[in-house]
Amino acid sequence: MNATDRTPADLLTSALAADPGRPLVTFYDDATGERVELSVATFANWVAKTANLLQGDLAAGPGDRVALLLPAHWQTAVWLLACSSVGAVADVAWDPAAADVVVSGPDALEAARACRGERVALALRPLGGRFPQPPAGFADYAVEVPGQGDRFAPFTPVDPADSALIVAGAEYSAAEVVEKAVADAGALGLTGPGARVLSGLPYDTWEGLSAGLYAALASGGSVVLCRNLDRLDAEGLDQRVETERVTVVRR
Repeated sequence: MNATDRTPADLLTSALAADPGRPLVTFYDDATGERVELSVATFANWVAKTANLLQGDLAAGPGDRVALLLPAHWQTAVWLLACSSVGAVADVAWDPAAADVVVSGPDALEAARACRGERVALALRPLGGRFPQPPAGFADYAVEVPGQGDRFAPFTPVDPADSALIVAGAEYSAAEVVEKAVADAGALGLTGPGARVLSGLPYDTWEGLSAGLYAALASGGSVVLCRNLDRLDAEGLDQRVETERVTVVRR
């Protein structure tokens, strides 16, 4: 993190400048056996493509609300940073009716139809795979995102004081997200590139978002994000902590 970082997107830019090759997000799904590791550079490329989709094809800009009806997943982390890049408000409070854009996983498609704006569906399949049959009324993220540009520039500069995140009944500006993430990183003992937090928390609370993305990003560390962690026994968890060189566990 640099002293000038005022938004989550700034944190990613600093991480990219510092060491693009190091791991940033390692994702496990213990229901499917999936494991995906994304370096800072690979994650940033996904964010840039998604931000271009959001700003260009979906016409979202600063202040627009993007409802993320998604679990804790590496693609959700991408969308959170894409919203920050554009200046849109990432709403993980599950209120699609009030959103300008809704982004839904396969289990929330019916709820997502309450959005009268643009709708995007994520299959959440291994390796970012697409739906076998795209859901009616939704753009398939896996189809739309590959052709987007690898670099992103917002049409309008993002104001750190503007709203950036809605979660669990609270609304935070971009600057507040960064400030809270930095404080959490210190409280968790996350310091530098060797800091590695394993999180099995859902993304529907600030604690889950911080442990599963923001605190690691603010500290210059990385996250091992685990979905369906309750399927892993104590021995399996200990082995993962050792194999992934985890320094902090949050579950």
